[in-house]
Amino acid sequence: MTSADDEKARRIAAIRSCDRVLSHGKPPTMRERLARLAGRDGLDGPVDMYGDGIVAELEHRVAGLLGTEEAVWFPTGTMAQQVALRCWAGRTGNPVVALHPLAHPEMHERGALSALSGLRTVHPTTARRIPDADEVRGMDEPFGTLMLELPLRDAGFVLPTWDELTAVVEAARERDAVVHFDGARLWECPPHFGHPLDEIAGLADSVYVSFYKSLGGVSGAALAGPADFAAEARTWRHRYGGLVFQQWPAVLAALDGLDHELPRLPEYVAHAKGVAAALRDALAAGAGWVRVHPEVPHTHQFQVWLAESPDVLNEATVRQAEETKTALFGRWAPAEVPGVAMTEVTVGASALEWDPATVGDAVADFLRLVAAA
Repeated sequence: MTSADDEKARRIAAIRSCDRVLSHGKPPTMRERLARLAGRDGLDGPVDMYGDGIVAELEHRVAGLLGTEEAVWFPTGTMAQQVALRCWAGRTGNPVVALHPLAHPEMHERGALSALSGLRTVHPTTARRIPDADEVRGMDEPFGTLMLELPLRDAGFVLPTWDELTAVVEAARERDAVVHFDGARLWECPPHFGHPLDEIAGLADSVYVSFYKSLGGVSGAALAGPADFAAEARTWRHRYGGLVFQQWPAVLAALDGLDHELPRLPEYVAHAKGVAAALRDALAAGAGWVRVHPEVPHTHQFQVWLAESPDVLNEATVRQAEETKTALFGRWAPAEVPGVAMTEVTVGASALEWDPATVGDAVADFLRLVAAA
């Protein structure tokens, strides 16, 4: 194993040994995942073959939740969005996609849009937020599709207001463009917008959702939209190698997430606001420069920035888990600002027992270990 493998194994073992975990929860073993899925009803039915059976059941359910004519299962979100943007480019006759430079295709897909589909990207804004209506209207060249990532993860899981979202969609329509939502984490957006999932999705021409980022699934995604769009998406899914023989374990996990995690997301979003405030106050009292972004989280996820080396913070994080059986943070990485590290906090079921006093005590232990390191 490499040193990175050793570090990861140590971190996972330390978190799994904890009595309390704030962010993300304890990483489950394969046996634990299988045991959970084995408790579901309906497991005596036949397995799926090339997208029928339980896969079609999940597609139907997602279409109902999002208020679209159809939804199409994909093994990965990257493939789903490649297909969506390729389909819209063909239909609009314009290969230009307007999106944020921090959006997933620009940050995490190795230039796949241009390499595989011949698409080109332009950026309405470089600000760390969703582009606004004036920026979309002011684009100096035509574009066929406006892609909006909701929430914009690498900017801090940030969302526009409902009025800002509807305005930017209308601006795209004025430019004769279609709108695609990268909704990998769309599931947790209704509390912020004050509108249900189907009304949010209804603003766009197509929507992608993930089954593991918010719902705790194994893998997989869905692409939702009109029936003719879904039919074309299925064609390109096959061409991209996404028509897998059997996918029932991942689909079972997705259905389990829709059953058990989706109803709890509003509770997580509400609790994240108190956790973020408690972290900000406790860290500011003893850590010097600190930033919690957004100060009031838009979803159940947010960023924490500290003026310290990521190596120091990662060692303190693991040592805290090993020595106190409390895991406060996940992994730290270098931020865009030199000398600053950033970590993402996800408030889920394991965080609901954390009140401000619990957060404050854990922060004090963490800062003590940072100083020692």
